[in-house]
Amino acid sequence: MLTYIHFLASNDRIGFVQHGKNVNTLGKSCLKLRRYKMNVIKELKFAVPLFVAFACGASPAVALPFLGTAESFSVLGASTVTNTGSTTLWGNLGVYPGNSITGQESITINEEPALTTGAVYVHEGDAVAQQAQADALTAYNILAGMPSTNDLTGQDLGGLTLTPGVYTFGTTAQLTGTLTLDFLNDPSALFVFQVGTALTTASAAVVNVTNGTLASDYGVYWLMGVTGGSGTGSATLGSSTMFAGNILALDSVTLNSTASILCGRAIALNAAVTMDGNTIANDCVLYANDTGDTTRTDYGSGGFSGSGTGNGGNGGNGGNGTVPEPATLALLGIGLFGLASQLRRRKSA
Repeated sequence: MLTYIHFLASNDRIGFVQHGKNVNTLGKSCLKLRRYKMNVIKELKFAVPLFVAFACGASPAVALPFLGTAESFSVLGASTVTNTGSTTLWGNLGVYPGNSITGQESITINEEPALTTGAVYVHEGDAVAQQAQADALTAYNILAGMPSTNDLTGQDLGGLTLTPGVYTFGTTAQLTGTLTLDFLNDPSALFVFQVGTALTTASAAVVNVTNGTLASDYGVYWLMGVTGGSGTGSATLGSSTMFAGNILALDSVTLNSTASILCGRAIALNAAVTMDGNTIANDCVLYANDTGDTTRTDYGSGGFSGSGTGNGGNGGNGGNGTVPEPATLALLGIGLFGLASQLRRRKSA
């Protein structure tokens, strides 16, 4: 989908505006129009179809959702997805390469029954689910390759208050009680939990988030099977657990009775997702709007799906990750050429 970026001039600055929001302002150090007075182009609005707004220097050329197309899902299984009890989802439901989702009769998606009007959100073994699995695996591999900043092997996460970083567990990870993630009011905060094998939470365990700012690019990711490999990477949420963040399990994800992921996703890369009367929302803004429950927040990061680059969240579409794309440079050149042409014509008029 193309995003139209408008060049707007203001005094000696040129900026980019995306959907009415100032994305970046290029100051004197980036671009200065020395030959033309800025009042010549103050009324100029030259639209260039670009995929994203970008700054000069080392800023990313293209900003895309870090999870790719998997960002639109709240639940994504590999072999199968099963459900018992009344489950409520915000975000797509899918499976690939399997093609079976059982228990849909008691699943509501975006406030619509999964078997009727909500069927548009269900993807069983189709190309949409296939691409989402591929994108989720790409994200998993990137996150698994990040260098560790803290080794928590052998420690229970319950009772801890953690600040942004990459946390590793040599084998299993356990959460009993409450874990607090403190974003430190940093709009580019990123939490990555690299679990060697399996993650298990006790009944009524909680992941809380604090000190966040709105329109952030926050990312919270839980990876299972990082060192143990296939057959070891599972996540099991105990009954009534209130979780936060994106579970990317190399194998399976199991949510016991009434466990919830409010602001996040359950993604199994090689095995099943099993649900039992759960609530999973890939976007806390939508969840709050529909339910009136504002006790949980993702600070506008689209279910903590950001990349921690500080580009800002997309609200319902999630935060922005970065993927370089050389074609963008050509589009920029076309845009700047057109801008210069407009200026020359106005000067000679």
